[in-house]
Amino acid sequence: APDAISAGYLVLKNPPDLILSDINMPFMDGFEFVAALKSDATLPKIPVIFLTSMEDGDGRGKELGAVGYLTKPVRADRLLDLVAKSVPGGAIPIG
Repeated sequence: APDAISAGYLVLKNPPDLILSDINMPFMDGFEFVAALKSDATLPKIPVIFLTSMEDGDGRGKELGAVGYLTKPVRADRLLDLVAKSVPGGAIPIG
């Protein structure tokens, strides 16, 4: 999604198995976006991985219950490992 508002609409319409979120985005930051989603009792618990250039937000990400916080540039193996650990059946065969 191009921004947090669009992403929120998509999540409400069809909750995903996992959310990959940047922190710097239009309309609200990733922390605000995830806090808003977590406050909606109608949504299932959706694991969140932050992908960002911010190196000092890991603590805030953990407070919000994020399962991962990766700084850009992101190594694909680290991202795939987090996805595999966070989503049932999330292991992606490579090769």
